Amino acid sequence: MAEAYIVEAVRTAGGKRGGRLAGWHPADMAGEVLNALVDRTGVDPAAVEDVIMGCVSQGGEQAFQVGRGAVLASRLPESVPAVTIDRQCGSSQQAMQFAAQAVMSGTQDIVIAAGVESMTRVPMGSTGVLFAQAGLGKAKSPRQEARYPGVQFSQFMGAEMIARKYGFSRDQLDAFALESHRRAAAATEAGAFRDEIVALDVETADGLVRHDTDEGIRFDATLEGIGSVKLLSEGGVISAANASQICDGASGVMIVSERALKSHGLTPMARIHNLTVTGGDPVVMLEEPLFATDRALRRAGMTIADIDLYEVNEAFAPVPLAWLKHVGGDPAKINVHGGAIALGHPLGASGTKLMATLVNALKRQGKRYGLQTMCEGGGLANVTIIERL
Repeated sequence: MAEAYIVEAVRTAGGKRGGRLAGWHPADMAGEVLNALVDRTGVDPAAVEDVIMGCVSQGGEQAFQVGRGAVLASRLPESVPAVTIDRQCGSSQQAMQFAAQAVMSGTQDIVIAAGVESMTRVPMGSTGVLFAQAGLGKAKSPRQEARYPGVQFSQFMGAEMIARKYGFSRDQLDAFALESHRRAAAATEAGAFRDEIVALDVETADGLVRHDTDEGIRFDATLEGIGSVKLLSEGGVISAANASQICDGASGVMIVSERALKSHGLTPMARIHNLTVTGGDPVVMLEEPLFATDRALRRAGMTIADIDLYEVNEAFAPVPLAWLKHVGGDPAKINVHGGAIALGHPLGASGTKLMATLVNALKRQGKRYGLQTMCEGGGLANVTIIERL
């Protein structure tokens, strides 16, 4: 089978809800990522054969196929097609896997996988809530209700279930959250994000500024401050401080074939080594990355000891902690530049966002293998293993 290579991976710096990126239309924001990918690689924009865009809340400004909207808002020609996909939080990771599969099948040579989410302008859950308020029904069908009677599919309840199952206290979750902020702050101060971030111009009261620093990092975070945040449910352990931050952002990777490497004079950053996606319990919902990782490692003929760095999305602190416990991972190798608790989780953009960070972290540390996984609504999980070149 043909190989698939990552030749560039970029992301915007995260914007807080109502923050620096609130003035950016999501299609325009994603368009800037597409521009950056072709600019940095030097690929003729017309040579891009498809754009696969992840987006979760596909309504309002993210309706009418925001992937195509991003192409039309970019410098790519009209001849470049696009599609928008939703695998919940793993949407752009799945976009990346679809792009790699297209290249590995030999049907395409240059594909951009990307993601976008403006959680300010298209609030999380709004696509379901607004339809329900208009009397147009709810997502849970009668047959789903028969199979899962009285069950409300909730990521918040799932996070509490995982914390209880694996025996994590609030203190442990808060300590993990603090470490996320510390790692993100240290990475920012060391310039570790410089190569992956696409700076965006933002109008402020003080004039035009370049947004190139993740807005959610608390450089002065303390355990006491995190511990003072109200719990989301009485008697629980999850708070907003040990969960991912609502975030605006876009990200993308360019994936090409060996033929494209040669014909376009490209230098690969990494080779796609394994692609895995699995489904599991939709009620606990967020536990599937553990079992998906088992399958990915088995299919790749590897063990967790073979992996040098891992990016495990910090949707809620119990998820990466349970993952580490299950796979026997090294805490020093996980989310080495911080995670979504500090950097934000722009839903559909998070998959390729994490890949941009992982590829650059491997390069910075001179490491070889990286693994990325993500918990997703509905009890799904993607795992991608790469080899840095």
